[in-house]
Amino acid sequence: MRYFSQILALCLISVACCCGKPQANTEDTAAAVPTSITLSPDNVSAEAAGGSQQITVTSPARPSFSGLPDWITVKDGVYNKTTYKITVTLIVSENTSYDKRSATLTVSAKGAPDASLSVSQEGKEKEIDPSDINNSAMARTRELGLGWNMGNHFDAYANGVADETAWQGKKATQATFTGIKAKGFTSVRIPVTWLGHIGEAPDYTLDQVWLNRVYEVVGFAENAGLKVIINTHHDEDHGDGHWLDLRGAVNNDEINAKIKEEIAAVWTQIATKFNDKGDFLMFESFNELIFGGEWSSSSNTEKKCNVINEWNQVFVDAVRATKGNNETRWLGVPGYAASPNYLSYVTVPQDPSGKVMLAFHCYDPYNFTIGDAQTEDWGHTGSSFKNGESEINSLFYSIFKDYVAKDIPVYMGEFGCSMRDKTNSKAWAYYLYYLEYVVKAAKTYGFAPFLWDNGASGAGKERHGYIDHGTGNYMGNGEEPVKAMVKAWNTDSSNYTLQSVYDSAPSF
Repeated sequence: MRYFSQILALCLISVACCCGKPQANTEDTAAAVPTSITLSPDNVSAEAAGGSQQITVTSPARPSFSGLPDWITVKDGVYNKTTYKITVTLIVSENTSYDKRSATLTVSAKGAPDASLSVSQEGKEKEIDPSDINNSAMARTRELGLGWNMGNHFDAYANGVADETAWQGKKATQATFTGIKAKGFTSVRIPVTWLGHIGEAPDYTLDQVWLNRVYEVVGFAENAGLKVIINTHHDEDHGDGHWLDLRGAVNNDEINAKIKEEIAAVWTQIATKFNDKGDFLMFESFNELIFGGEWSSSSNTEKKCNVINEWNQVFVDAVRATKGNNETRWLGVPGYAASPNYLSYVTVPQDPSGKVMLAFHCYDPYNFTIGDAQTEDWGHTGSSFKNGESEINSLFYSIFKDYVAKDIPVYMGEFGCSMRDKTNSKAWAYYLYYLEYVVKAAKTYGFAPFLWDNGASGAGKERHGYIDHGTGNYMGNGEEPVKAMVKAWNTDSSNYTLQSVYDSAPSF
């Protein structure tokens, strides 16, 4: 019995050791005390705008940082005495100079040699003076000059069929374009919708009557000595079932393949029809491609824009394949919604002739130009959009820097502002000021602007009627704003600059 009792006691002790006490968690196991200091990462490269970077330090004791310049701070963390680790936040302030700067921080801890942390920061990017740039992109801008859109004309449609008189009730004439030229415009953009004029797959044959009418009107502009852009305009699907269905193409490869076949077929026929026309004519692939009704892309933006990039390449390939004059004529391509906010997603199509332009539209700020809540004034002397000029400058400079300065030509295919009531002297003055400022800014930063003219007058939030689409005469109060824009583009005096326009802003 005594022997049995001893065995039982030993068993109980064993059970208590194995089951009565929890096993140690490996995460709580004390690490070996380090004999040196390690940093992860051990060097930091910061942008000029500054920012923060987390640094994990392993050391035998809580570390300290020394040698910090005034542009670097370190936010302490919690030191874990079991793992001997601490994560601190390195904060780098903005570098307002053009020079790159660097520093070597010393990290110290009791029981280990000092370690070093290298920090470098880029200098502020030097602004490029547009007047210093005299490349082929700038030359192309000067060729196009100030442009005019024959809006809501050949891009009008009813019951799914494009019709020149569907929204205007007028037909274009030679006088239309003679009048445009006489008023100071040097280019016209003729938006063309092909809805209802495209046959069935696989040929997608274009209606020759419609194609011949577009050809005739391009001839009117040619006779007047104008540069011309034609495109596919309201063919894009904005939730209304049109054939350029970006939503369908993004979500379904088969739909995308079918649309690309139709793009190639349509543009092959357009290009073939106009092959005898000279360099005064350029083609623009699309107008404002969006994902259903989404004017601003909130998700999968890169995927959406990549489909547009594919379509733009199909357009370029189709035109170039028709040979002749089409091998070298200028071609224009937009990005998502033709918005400048998505230009960075645009891949310039491969083109053996190297003659592709990027296109964007500008109606900024929306609630001054065409929104429901149009304000009475705009700019630094008004009460609304007091940073209006600087916002236009920042937008235009970024486009200039990223494209024009790198010899990639750009044009502003649409811009404008809904016409104000001339009897309201304040609203009228700021309206004229906005148009003059935007055109002068476009000239300064190197892209040709095309005024949107939808032939509409009277009430409504989009009153962009300047010149009668049938006669070429001024509509209503169109003369004064047109002359303000022509002045902004054509005046090259050293006394008339973007700054001088800014300084002459209205004051009420």
